[in-house]
Amino acid sequence: MTKSKPKAVGRRRFLKDAAVTAAVVAGQGPVAGAQQPSADDHEHETVPADIALRVRALETVLVEKQMVDPAELDAVVDAYENRIGPRNGARVVARAWVDSVYKARLLDDANAAAAELGYEGAQTGHLVVVENTADVHNLVVCTLCSCYPWPILGLPPVWYKSAPYRSRAVIDPRGVLREFGLELGDEVEVRVWDSTADIRYLILPERPAGTESMTEEELAEIITRDSMIGVSKITPPPTGDAV
Repeated sequence: MTKSKPKAVGRRRFLKDAAVTAAVVAGQGPVAGAQQPSADDHEHETVPADIALRVRALETVLVEKQMVDPAELDAVVDAYENRIGPRNGARVVARAWVDSVYKARLLDDANAAAAELGYEGAQTGHLVVVENTADVHNLVVCTLCSCYPWPILGLPPVWYKSAPYRSRAVIDPRGVLREFGLELGDEVEVRVWDSTADIRYLILPERPAGTESMTEEELAEIITRDSMIGVSKITPPPTGDAV
């Protein structure tokens, strides 16, 4: 039986759920207007509630003083988390898929190869790219906090920063991957890479079969953020969609 994909949790809903959790823990009861946590919520989406409450409180004050527009704020966060960042990484991966010489440079010196496409900066750190193959699957985590190559992947997802993911990715990586809907055979070796402030990792996913005739631009469209962290594989497009 195929496990359903975890439902995405938006930033605003996440802040409301965290407020509920913190209030209950503090013995204050439910927070007015906040959505009760659902059993369907993914367990990796939990971060320290006090941090979320502080963010929510600050945002509330700024909105009340009409200093920020919540809709515009959501749009900016969405851009960096889901569009600008992952799109950059997708371009790097797509180039490596179609250009074996570039791929060799990427695996040898990821910072220099990424800079060729205009992606560099302090949040990239010393970037290391590791390749997924049929025999080896790589997974990235930051066990201390949430070190992440922002210029390449944008803002880290909520679950990547959570304590459960940071601990369980090391202790039980196959179990974590299973919860994300990725079941790997016993013959596949799983390697976990711990990002730090000095070294940050990017996964070069396997290129799916059936994409041989796709252009670099078309390939970039099917590459996902999660595949570049290692919690998923790339699903090939329907046969009729490949060019």
